[in-house]
Amino acid sequence: MFTTGLLVLTAPLNQLSHRIAPILHYAAGKVDKILYVHLQPNYTSETESNFLRMTPTTDLCAAVTRLHTGAANLCSRLDIRILLGNVGKPTEPLVYPRTLQNKVEFILTDCVNQNNDNFKTFLEGNYVLKPFPKMEFLKESDWKTSSNDNLSGMDWSLPKSEELQTYGHIVLGGTFDHVHAGHKILLSESIMRSERKITIGVTSGPMLESKTLCELIQPVETRIADVRNYIQDVKPHILFDDSVVPITDPFGPSIVVPDMGGIVVSEETRKGGDAVNKRRKEKGLSQLDVHVIDIIEDTCHASHEETKISSSSQRIRLLGTLLRPPRQDHQSTSPYVIGLTGGIASGKTSVCKRLEKLGAAIINCDQLGHKAYEPGMKAYEQVVTEFGQDVVGDDGLINRKALGGKVFADKSRLEVLNQIVWPEIARMAKEQIQQLTSKGHNVCVLDAAVLLEAGWQDFVNEIWVCVIPKDEALRRITDRDSIPEEKARQRIEAQISNQARVDQANVVLSTLWEPEVTQKQVESAWELLQERLSETSPPRPKQPKI
Repeated sequence: MFTTGLLVLTAPLNQLSHRIAPILHYAAGKVDKILYVHLQPNYTSETESNFLRMTPTTDLCAAVTRLHTGAANLCSRLDIRILLGNVGKPTEPLVYPRTLQNKVEFILTDCVNQNNDNFKTFLEGNYVLKPFPKMEFLKESDWKTSSNDNLSGMDWSLPKSEELQTYGHIVLGGTFDHVHAGHKILLSESIMRSERKITIGVTSGPMLESKTLCELIQPVETRIADVRNYIQDVKPHILFDDSVVPITDPFGPSIVVPDMGGIVVSEETRKGGDAVNKRRKEKGLSQLDVHVIDIIEDTCHASHEETKISSSSQRIRLLGTLLRPPRQDHQSTSPYVIGLTGGIASGKTSVCKRLEKLGAAIINCDQLGHKAYEPGMKAYEQVVTEFGQDVVGDDGLINRKALGGKVFADKSRLEVLNQIVWPEIARMAKEQIQQLTSKGHNVCVLDAAVLLEAGWQDFVNEIWVCVIPKDEALRRITDRDSIPEEKARQRIEAQISNQARVDQANVVLSTLWEPEVTQKQVESAWELLQERLSETSPPRPKQPKI
């Protein structure tokens, strides 16, 4: 298996429908990370040329869209990059040969009349390939005898070939989170329409807050770097230092740069293109031609995911997976301790019950917190000493309501209370972990709403976080506790943010959807955990550092 491959397609565009599915399927069996695609319709290895320019046309643009769509539904794990450095009008200054961002290890082609020398010369005229990779010529029987059901329902018909309208400077925008086929189609059409420069606004800041699982959106710096890397591979000469920029409003550079000629949008953001032109008119700038691309159907979506190929669905599919590796100094411990945390009403209790049924032992830190206030406990004496005898009720127990009145209006006093109670809860939790060790438990879950605030992540192996949107949390709290929305909002705001938790999470879960969706997430997370444990378990497991 190769990490990076180059697929060179030479069939006429109207013949791609008959061969692209089996070719992509075959390529996916050879390459496991990045597959570059070079389109050179009607080329044969008898052609003696080291570079062949292609004029941007409507059928070429449509073929690129079909290829990305087909790849998304057939081999979504591959990063497909259709290279367009050979596409441009005669006046466009194309650059060749050029160096790709990733070293090509394998070349696959459907080229006929296999003159290896001519074909090698042609490839080296387009790309720097040193040393020259292993090369394989596909046989016609490979695509005539194969088929794939995932693509059988796709419309592969191409429009009449007409020259594509291009511009010196094109603009577009988007979130570009976990760059997927839909983004690549948007970028590819924009690239083909751009002769000199491309400008891309990458959404950031408050504009992200309403998006599904916004806490899992990649940092804007990562998204900008990914887009730049993609364009650098696909058509580098249109990329400048200021080509990809963060935007915190729907317009960004599109309403201030005079020389832009066109804007590319999706069906969903068509109104956004019109709004850009309205603002440009107000500023006395020229109107942009608006080009709209179709929304691409996701044939593999689950019932709770979007029907289109989208970043939201990509983020949903991250739930239950390992987002970052466990701390190295904690991996080989027994029992393996999962610190489960999340905001109020996020569904931690539900997740704990599901994990318990799968075999995990549960340590409930809320119950330990109540125990810490009991007479005879170290925290009991410290609380009375610090906050006064009047916090003790007639029954000799600490009156939590009276204590709350002293601390919740004064953050400094609340911090004093936490520094008394949290260490005691941690001590009891560590005792329970030791007891579970003697009983032979392999995995225990520390159910702790304040896991991160209290610093307890230092004695767990992994941090698992439950998240739900703030609006859903408000609804759950008001329904469950019968309190006004404003009071519920204050409870939420008093906690650390979902983002702060997710930033430290190894695994993220969400109870936002139906119970069966949560169950699948938890089962998946548990199965992946068991795989990790089987890979890292030493002959003699040792106790966690507590």
